[in-house]
Amino acid sequence: MLEVLTGSGLAVAAGLNAYIPLLVLGVAGRTLDFVELPSAWVWLENPWVIAILGVLLVVEVIADKVPMVDSINDWLQTIVRPAAGGIAFGTGAASETAVVTDPASFFSSSAWVPVVIGIILALGTHATKMAARPVLNAATAGVAAPVVSTVEDISSVVLSLLALIVPVIGTIALAGLIALLVVRVRRARRLKARIS
Repeated sequence: MLEVLTGSGLAVAAGLNAYIPLLVLGVAGRTLDFVELPSAWVWLENPWVIAILGVLLVVEVIADKVPMVDSINDWLQTIVRPAAGGIAFGTGAASETAVVTDPASFFSSSAWVPVVIGIILALGTHATKMAARPVLNAATAGVAAPVVSTVEDISSVVLSLLALIVPVIGTIALAGLIALLVVRVRRARRLKARIS
């Protein structure tokens, strides 16, 4: 069960920022003794992959802070974030961490099932983010873009780390993040209605 919590936290984090959970997995698998990536996903530990993910992360972080560019970036990331979520869930659901002692037992017969679950989770998070961003930008004349993006990036980092280290707390953080998104969208809609 903890494998599912780990994978879920990583997939949702990928829906916010595709590269953060993959980078966290790669660096953790390479440097931490208690994180062992499954053989199918060990390529995430490759220094070249880590470097490429780092460069892509920098581009994503900058693009996501600029109003209007963030919406274009969201459209471009519609394929990338769900794919990253599938990889992150597949890796997290099958990896050995400090709290996961029986890797992949939950999905032993169908290796593709965790990837599909991760794609769905990341796509749901991404779709929520993509729908909320234009509303927030319109309601605040773009002022909210860098603030909201920074909060999303920090949430993605924290969620990724919690998913690896303490998946149960990661799930609680995930519930809090969902509640925060719902509140933010409602406030933005009310603000937009007042302005109109």
